[in-house]
Amino acid sequence: MTAIQFFRGVDEPVVPDIRLTRSRDGRTGQALFVFEQPQALAPETMGDITGMFLLDEEGELVTREVKARFVNGKPSALEATYTWKTEEDFGRFMRFAERYAAGHGLGFAEKDGEPDTPDASPDPGAEGEPADA
Repeated sequence: MTAIQFFRGVDEPVVPDIRLTRSRDGRTGQALFVFEQPQALAPETMGDITGMFLLDEEGELVTREVKARFVNGKPSALEATYTWKTEEDFGRFMRFAERYAAGHGLGFAEKDGEPDTPDASPDPGAEGEPADA
């Protein structure tokens, strides 16, 4: 099972919008996760968010780059950036992304002609290459 957590042991139920950017040679890049109104920001769960943990059967990927977005002084979203620096790290991230997409009914969509850009909207009929289960 794949999951995203901000607090260890507590799965985040809100599905994020995920956007990828890669260097021209494909070796380095980033995935930006945007969670609108995540459960992790609910008043009853307020605590210190120390990172975003991406969990699957291969193990765990971690990023400490997590920021809250505020509207009128109240938290409204979380933005997390996962960065990879090698092709192997990118492959590992994509295996997680494919498992997460398959488990949450998400698809991949092309943006600006780049098929590597996922569109993590809960639309299983999204154009582009579907995630393999």
